[in-house]
Amino acid sequence: QVQLVESGGGLVQPGGSLRLSCEASGFTFKLYSVGWFRQAPGKEREGVSCMSGGDGSTHYADSVAGRFTISRDNAKNTVYLQMNSLKPEDTAVYTCAAGACRDYTVVTVFGSSGQGTPVTVSS
Repeated sequence: QVQLVESGGGLVQPGGSLRLSCEASGFTFKLYSVGWFRQAPGKEREGVSCMSGGDGSTHYADSVAGRFTISRDNAKNTVYLQMNSLKPEDTAVYTCAAGACRDYTVVTVFGSSGQGTPVTVSS
């Protein structure tokens, strides 16, 4: 059974940091590109970042470039999103997916198994 389960979200002040994790199971993780989406209240879901399963290249939306870093640990079947210098506009529910990178968006083969992990940036 394929699963992708996110964790690590929470409430943080502007300028703060969080690290999100997404643990995958049920498929050969290292063969797929992996990435993150987010959906803010009242807005459409948007791609945030994608990391290739081949050459490990990384891609970011302009809104997070320079502040967010995606990484993966194939031994742990886990993808991470380190978020620094957080802004109120980063407030959203973050979900992960596996598939292929189309620039910074994942063309999803395997999607999130849960509700995602909520991030709230507020003072």
